[in-house]
Amino acid sequence: MIRVSAVSYLNTKPFLKGLEKNGLLSKMDLWLEIPSKTAEKLKNGLVDLALVPVATLAELPNYHLVSNYCIGAVGAVKTVALYSQVPMEQITHILLDYHSRTSVALVQVLCKHFWHKQVTFLPAAMGFENQIEGTTAGVIIGDRTIEWAKHFAYQYDLSQAWQQMTNLPFVFAVWVSLKPLPDYWIQQLNQAFAVGINSIDEVVDEYKNIYPPHFDIKEYLTDYISYDLTPEKQTAMNLFLGYVDALKTIPV
Repeated sequence: MIRVSAVSYLNTKPFLKGLEKNGLLSKMDLWLEIPSKTAEKLKNGLVDLALVPVATLAELPNYHLVSNYCIGAVGAVKTVALYSQVPMEQITHILLDYHSRTSVALVQVLCKHFWHKQVTFLPAAMGFENQIEGTTAGVIIGDRTIEWAKHFAYQYDLSQAWQQMTNLPFVFAVWVSLKPLPDYWIQQLNQAFAVGINSIDEVVDEYKNIYPPHFDIKEYLTDYISYDLTPEKQTAMNLFLGYVDALKTIPV
């Protein structure tokens, strides 16, 4: 049995649906985590395969990209944003979502190279969303943004800003192992993920009563999330990792 850590957000449900339909889920010991925990489990040898935030790849020794699929976006992603009660030019502090490693690195890259802002970055803990006030903004990611977005006057989609800066898509997370997986496993995983991405209507039916009626699940999974790990996305990923390396430190 293979040990797997995946992200617990809505954008990962098509992957899980494919694993279920292909029968692979029954062959896995699956953990569902916030993104910042998936790489931690892989690094500590607790799992064999993980959907990890791209920003953590440099911390993983001899990692292997396992799948032809990722969590990415071409332009706006909708659920990864900088939220504020004041416009960008008035922001002085930014709270960094503890769920994320990639997004908190991305906002630093954007502040330096796109918005050309000097701000104070602050580590955040549970409940930090309520501290986004005055000139203090905050990065919020994932399903929580569905309800939190309406509470803020300004929203800056980080993936959209990245595309405006680079003219490239963005990759948030990729499937990674530290040891090579057997070819048959990789083949089955890719087949399962393809099945899942082609089963988005089933995912919508399964979760439509869990998410608020105003949130269009199908639109989100088809128009905002982009799953193929294309050569262009790999180029963007390498460019981003170069920016991250230049930052020297990634806040936890």
